[in-house]
Amino acid sequence: MQFSVLASGSTGNAIYIESEEYSFLVDAGLSGKQMEALFEQVGRKMNKLTGILVTHEHSDHIKGVGIIARKYKLPIYANEKTWNAMSSHIGEIPLEQKFHFDMETVKTFGNLSIESFGVSHDAAEPMFYVFHEGDKKLVLITDTGYVSDRMKGIISNADSYVFESNHDVQMLRMGRYPWNTKRRILSDVGHVSNEDAAIAMSEVIGDRTKHIYLAHLSQDNNMKELARMSVAQTLENKGIMLNEQVSLKDTDPKIPTILTTI
Repeated sequence: MQFSVLASGSTGNAIYIESEEYSFLVDAGLSGKQMEALFEQVGRKMNKLTGILVTHEHSDHIKGVGIIARKYKLPIYANEKTWNAMSSHIGEIPLEQKFHFDMETVKTFGNLSIESFGVSHDAAEPMFYVFHEGDKKLVLITDTGYVSDRMKGIISNADSYVFESNHDVQMLRMGRYPWNTKRRILSDVGHVSNEDAAIAMSEVIGDRTKHIYLAHLSQDNNMKELARMSVAQTLENKGIMLNEQVSLKDTDPKIPTILTTI
């Protein structure tokens, strides 16, 4: 199994995952042209995709979903509440391209199994995904105000994580956002901070964990270096030694990560 975080941040999110036989795009929060350019950068073609998996209806996750699906005749998978919430934003989708993927269920494509699980975010029914192929496990978890014990049980001991590390609390509190926006981000249906993300990571990292990609960093309330330093310090305080056991990786709003094999 291979994956690339094509884009991650406040301005747009998309992740590419492939197995030997199948390949999926999780969210498409950028324009069609931008998405095509990102695929070119990782040496892949959109017309080879098996389908698009949607996490929730916010625009930084669905901006390009409709146009890409129509152009390449791709199936779209989302739960019913997300379909209802995003339909008016992605345009008309042919019935044969619309598929339901309920929360807390598993869909299997050959040797690839995709498990959905709910998160805590201010959307209709937000959910993220765990990809299993053989004994390999990839977890995607962003856009959640906190990581519950139930989530931790589902995502524990993965080979690789794409894990939200959205904001530095002090930067957010002192920043230019109106208080209502700050309160939303800090709430249980907002986004996890660097420190809270690291605490959750320390409780789910297992013997086989090798990579954690810090994702969905706020453009205004975080920095790559700060997120990496904050997460690293918390993990090391919890006895998890970086480099020897697990490495932290950056993601970017415009530059895809190299294809990683797990």
